[in-house]
Order: sequence, then structure tokens, then C-alpha cells
Amino acid sequence: MDHTQAPVLDALRTYHERGETAFTPPGHKQARGADPQARAVLGDAVYHSDVLASGGLDDRRTRHEILTHAEELMADAVHADHTFFTTCGSSLSVKAAMLAVAGPHEKLVVGRDAHKSVVSGLILAGIEPVWVDPSWDPEQHLAHPPRAHAYEKALEAHPDARGVLVTSPTPYGTVAELSRIAEVAHARGLPVIVDEAWGAHLPFHPDLPSWAMDAGADVCVTSVHKMGSGLEQGSVFHLQGSLIDPMTLQSRSDLLGTTSPSVLIYAGMDAWRRQMVLRGKELMGDALKLAEDVRSAIDEIPGMRVLGEDALVGPELAAGFDPLPIVIDIHGLGTSGYRAADWLRERHHMDMHLADHRRLSAQLTHADSPATTGPLLDALRDLAEHAGELTADLPDMVVPTGSQMRMRQVGLPRDAYFGPKEAVAWEDAAGRISAEMITPYPPGIPAIVPGERLTDHVLRYLRTGLEGGMNLPDATDPELKQIYVVP
Repeated sequence: MDHTQAPVLDALRTYHERGETAFTPPGHKQARGADPQARAVLGDAVYHSDVLASGGLDDRRTRHEILTHAEELMADAVHADHTFFTTCGSSLSVKAAMLAVAGPHEKLVVGRDAHKSVVSGLILAGIEPVWVDPSWDPEQHLAHPPRAHAYEKALEAHPDARGVLVTSPTPYGTVAELSRIAEVAHARGLPVIVDEAWGAHLPFHPDLPSWAMDAGADVCVTSVHKMGSGLEQGSVFHLQGSLIDPMTLQSRSDLLGTTSPSVLIYAGMDAWRRQMVLRGKELMGDALKLAEDVRSAIDEIPGMRVLGEDALVGPELAAGFDPLPIVIDIHGLGTSGYRAADWLRERHHMDMHLADHRRLSAQLTHADSPATTGPLLDALRDLAEHAGELTADLPDMVVPTGSQMRMRQVGLPRDAYFGPKEAVAWEDAAGRISAEMITPYPPGIPAIVPGERLTDHVLRYLRTGLEGGMNLPDATDPELKQIYVVP
């Protein structure tokens, strides 16, 4: 296929050249009606590209198949059988994939390191999760993707499961042994869904971990806006093989998706595909070299340790890792990642990708260069010099072990979420069944799922974490003084 084309961008150019006059939404009418201050901040180009997908970019019956052509090019670029664009982020894409595999009261084998969007899918669909425990690093207090033998054990115990869902890479950059997991599932005729939201770049350089389609996954969900150069909410899901019907997957996406998709987001994904096919290996090669240099420089900063293959990969750890998320253990500075991240934003206007009780993460992409990483290194050196200022009155955050983080699922997430509930003081919640989801964010992996029996270990982790700077945006009580439980 001709990857010099960008069908959505080309159609936008034609739309403007024709001088179309719309008596349709959007109501700003090519910026003419937009607020002047908004135009000054956003620029008119945003409004000029904000047109209807059908009855604007294409005709009212989409007879030019502009979006279809763009999706076919994307599928060809990554060697998938089918690709579907969505403008509601991978949070929608992963739900659509789940619904294409399992329905109400059916079982899905899921790694317990799944994003909250997966748990939302369980709630909406009434799917019964069969949780698979992540690998646990007791030194770093860090979870890695579950190993293939853990999925195999779950499938042996639940032969009626309809499929498998794996998260890889994690937000920390660690990856699962996808090929082996696919073999385990396919031996039973079951499909594999991979939430690869953080892996849009993986197909475009041989030194990066294998991406899901090459590893044998049936559906792969990717956020183009995370590690690619699309706009926020740009997501694709790729399909291959015969275990999932493409029309079923498209129908599930249509069930959840918006009827007013953003052409701006479509255009960003279309352009990114062309950019990667034409220059991806070069761009990703430069990014990998830059990441290597940055990792070496950070390792020389007192009190900091960059987590690499020696710390992340092993028989009881991850199967591999992506070097572009630069995960920094700052335990040696005597402060928390939360405090360090806040300090970097306040003092250096530097926004870090992740922060937890002992780590910071700086996400690099092909967009970075020494012009961005130089200030990052200067800021981290300054942080090390001022770390003593960030140790006073540091809350004692209680981080459980891997087994202590796990709670027993005693009811369907949907039943617990939508059923009767009552608020209890957090001190009295241990032993009760949660009726809400509570998620440290980022990375957005729920610590509590509706239907789980609460334990003191997890409750104290969240309470002390909140006092130490943890962000819990979906807790019903922002101060976590109360928890909603099943009566």
C-alpha cells in the first residue's frame, strides 16, 4: 500500500480548498463563532479541522471511505488483519475488546495489574474476572506482568473461561511473555486480548520488545497518544486470526463509542502512521540512543538508580522491558516520589510521568532530544542537592507485600457496584465487601475492585499513601475517611 498517503489529512485539505459552508454541527462554524479568547489560545487551525466525519469530511453516506482507507493503511503498517480507530481513548477500546470475547456472567482470565478501564469493562458487562496475580519484586515493591504459567494455572482451574486479557507493557515499561501466553490460550482455542496502551511504538524498531500482533495476540489495544504522536484520546485496536469476528468487534466498539468522533483525533492517528512507516526506524533509533545516554547520566546522580534489565527482568520478574520509560529509584534520597515530583513541577516546571512511594518516571519518545533531556538532567541533579529539604515530616507510608495487596473477589464487580451500599469508616471496613473502585493514579491500576473483601493491609496502604501524596481520584470520599461497602 502507498504509505505516503494520509487519507484523513488529504480529505481535510480538500474540504478547505473547496470552501465548504456547513449548516451542521459543530456550532462554532470553522471558528467564526468561537470565543475570541479561546481562538487566541487554541488557534484557528484547531477549529478549521473540527468538522463532521460524515456529512463534512466525507459525504453523508461515507461513500469515499476515507476513514476505512486510513484504517486499512494502519493495519498494513503493523501487519494486522483489521484495524479500527476510536476517539475515546484505549479506555473504550479495551472495553470493546472485552465485550467481543465475554458477556454477562461469563469468565475472563485477567492479570490483576489491569488498568481501571478493564475493571470498568467488567462492571459494565457483568463479566466474572478470574484474576491472575502479577509477579512481585519484594526489593522494589513493584508488580510485573504475570508469567505464562500463572495464566495456564488459571485456565486449568477455569476451563469455562472465554479468553485471556494481558497488560503489556505496564506503565513502568515492563513486558509480559506474550508469545508463551498466546500459546497457552490458543492451545485451548481461546483468544488473547493485549492492553498495549503504552506500546504504540513497539512495531517500528527491532530493538524494542516484540509487540502483541507479532507475539500472536488476537486483539491489541494501543493508545497512539501515549508513546506515539497522535492527539489525546487517539486509540486503535488491531485484530488478527479467526477467534474473534471482526464484525462483532466493530459492533461492540459502535455500542460504546461516540456518534460524534473527532476528525482532529483521526487526523493525528493517520499522520502518525505515515510518519512511523516512512521514518519510524530512524526516529525510534534516535530515541533509544538518547534514552541510553540519559539513563547513564542519571545513574551518576547521587541517591538515584535507574531501573534497567538487571533490576526488572528475570524468572520471577518481567520477561523484558522498554527502555524509553526511564524509571528512577530515588529511595537513596530519603524522600518519596510524590514529594520529588511536586518539587520538580514547582521549581523546574517539569512534569514527570509517574511518581510512587520511592520512584519517579520520565517518559521519553521520539519527540525528545538533548534540548528536553538536558533540562531534565539539570532538574534531577538539583533535586539530589536539595533532597534534604524533602525529608522533614515524611509520612510513614505502609507498602504491603504482593500477597498482602491481593484481596479475595467474592462477588461480581457489577453486582457490588450497582447494588445496595453503605458508607463505613475506613477503620471499620476490613472484612467488608467493597462497593466502589479505588485507584492510585497514575498508573491507574485499582487497589480495590468492587466485590473484593477488604483487608487492613490494603486499607492502610491507601490511607498512608493518601497522607504521603498519593492521588486517588475515583474514591467516593476524597479524604478516604469512609469507604462504600455492600450492606
